[in-house]
Amino acid sequence: MDQYWTRREFLRASICAAAGPCLGACAPATPASANYYVANKARIIKDLDPILRQMRKLTAQAHGEALAATVARETMAEFEQLLPQLPYIGGDRNTLTDTLVHSTGALAFYRVMKTHGQPVQETGRLLYRTIEALALQSSTLSGLNGQMAGSKAPQNQFKRMAEASQKRLYPDDWVLTFVEGDGKTFDFGVDYTECGLCKFNHAQGADELTPYLCLGDFPVSQVYDTGLVRTTTLARGDSRCDFRFKSGRPIQMEWTPDFLKE
Repeated sequence: MDQYWTRREFLRASICAAAGPCLGACAPATPASANYYVANKARIIKDLDPILRQMRKLTAQAHGEALAATVARETMAEFEQLLPQLPYIGGDRNTLTDTLVHSTGALAFYRVMKTHGQPVQETGRLLYRTIEALALQSSTLSGLNGQMAGSKAPQNQFKRMAEASQKRLYPDDWVLTFVEGDGKTFDFGVDYTECGLCKFNHAQGADELTPYLCLGDFPVSQVYDTGLVRTTTLARGDSRCDFRFKSGRPIQMEWTPDFLKE
């Protein structure tokens, strides 16, 4: 998953939705110590809190406060069980660690909702609306609507990220290539040929969830006016995720869930 807005900046105000610029995939491989995620549990949970609060709010609106409170409590318990199982991909030196961690919050939510009889479509809807709401909050706070589109900074960051990913320092990380824009139909592109979310969710038996996580890139792109068009994704069985950005154009999804057709 991907967007112009850097992941740590976006998370501070709202939610992690996709891949940010390379901060650590560029660094040499380092040992995972005892367990990075357990060692940083307090900070990780603090960062996750605004996401969980928005998810609870939307769950309450749709299903009532009683279920929302139960789901919120059980989601945190499930998340804490999943945390030590996460693969090490560079820790703080890789912003894609945030992607993996916060998407694991979505995985925990999915599992809990499933135990309460809720289908993946409903979980996907609530996750999408969570990202949408928090992206709007983030854009209002930052005042950066549209200002990132067409900038050379994210292009240079993705170039570095792509080069580093080809070294495959961490087997559970993402692998991508940068695609130069043609100056007309798109500003630049990113092709992902390996996805950390796909790998982890597959290992957890949650393949049906991953396409809904991928859709979270689109409300972010819409808010920040980066014109994301994507026609294929690894999560839906394709050979790559083909992100193409162009400032000022409408987003185009590789598929549209029923809740966005209403």
